[in-house]
Amino acid sequence: MRIDIISVFPDLMRSFFEHSIVKRGIQKGLVEVHLHDLHDYSKKKHRQVDDYPFGGAAGMVLSPEPLFDAINALRAERDYDEVIFFSPDGDTLDQGMANALSLGKAYLMICGHYKGIDQRIREYMITKEISIGDYVLSGGELAAAVCADAMIRLIPGVIGDESSALTDSFQDGLLAGPVYTRPAAFNGWKVPDVLLSGHEKNISAWNYEQSLEKTKKRRPDLLS
Repeated sequence: MRIDIISVFPDLMRSFFEHSIVKRGIQKGLVEVHLHDLHDYSKKKHRQVDDYPFGGAAGMVLSPEPLFDAINALRAERDYDEVIFFSPDGDTLDQGMANALSLGKAYLMICGHYKGIDQRIREYMITKEISIGDYVLSGGELAAAVCADAMIRLIPGVIGDESSALTDSFQDGLLAGPVYTRPAAFNGWKVPDVLLSGHEKNISAWNYEQSLEKTKKRRPDLLS
């Protein structure tokens, strides 16, 4: 998989892709992540990429010209499964969407900033809009990192034990149950006996019951 990300502040994202599971996927050659500075596509003095909104509203808006040129330049090099823009009014990212996106070959992600991007770019250049929650961030960089992480960890070979991802929350429509590790007794608190029994069928049943109970308590909307 290849992910290209256009941002006004690409340095905000570099460290994220240099650590942990995402870094492992990159080192294994299973994914490429390329960051692009939108300023490089500006034809204005001082590499300006934003301007005041029409109508007198407060804030600044990313101009259409540099975004248009950046998207077209990258599209000329390869085909993308989606050109993604991160916005509070996009489709909410969930595990099902992450699963579907992880099957793609190439994605171009656009990070907005300030008050967002010119609507004409959204209408004519963007193919998919994604939100990571009902709140507003200063820019789309964190949203792009969240989305990329959710996708990359699902690529076969990125996680050492691929079955681990299959037991994550939301994969079966439920929240994951509690997990424990050694020691079996700590500070007087003990691991449930069933997990120490070695009886796979009983352990599986217990895990399902715990997942179902947690989902009923914390996310009953998932059960509907």
